[in-house]
Amino acid sequence: MKISKKTILNIVLILFVLSFFVTPLGYYGKLMLNRIFSFSPPVIEEAQRQRITDYDWQLKDAEWNFFNFERSKGKVVFINLWASWRLPSEAELASIQELYDNYKGKMDFYIITNENRPPVEAFMEKHEFTFPVTYLIIGEKMPIDASVVPSSYLLDKQGNIVVHKEGIADWSTRKFYSVLDELISE
Repeated sequence: MKISKKTILNIVLILFVLSFFVTPLGYYGKLMLNRIFSFSPPVIEEAQRQRITDYDWQLKDAEWNFFNFERSKGKVVFINLWASWRLPSEAELASIQELYDNYKGKMDFYIITNENRPPVEAFMEKHEFTFPVTYLIIGEKMPIDASVVPSSYLLDKQGNIVVHKEGIADWSTRKFYSVLDELISE
């Protein structure tokens, strides 16, 4: 019995596709595909921007201490809602780390999760992320929608939402950096 080249090719293709579902190769492949297909986020037209008027909401820092978001009033603020168990969040966080490395000290970062500390700390250590983690207080009022994960917001110094992106984006692009530079210099 002779097996044709087409049959062998089909078997190899089926095994490759199956590997995405049953092996670690699939996990890393999906992670890579998420990163490849994430683009710089769109900027909201100035006339369409909504303003956050209520900065009075509570969060917890990495040491589990409460603090008020009002400390960021008058600053450029990047907010990202994420979860360590969500593959799209993991794909996006590498570009957020690059963004943080380039802009820490120039603006405020709120990389917010609603998870408990132990899995988040393990996730951060495994991926060598150093950006500050902020913990959401469930039931606390918020001026943004925390139900969509991942999602991100960029606020200017007046509290206007300059970028709102549901899903993942590539935050480490020249296009986005030029928007940040402009907002920071205002």
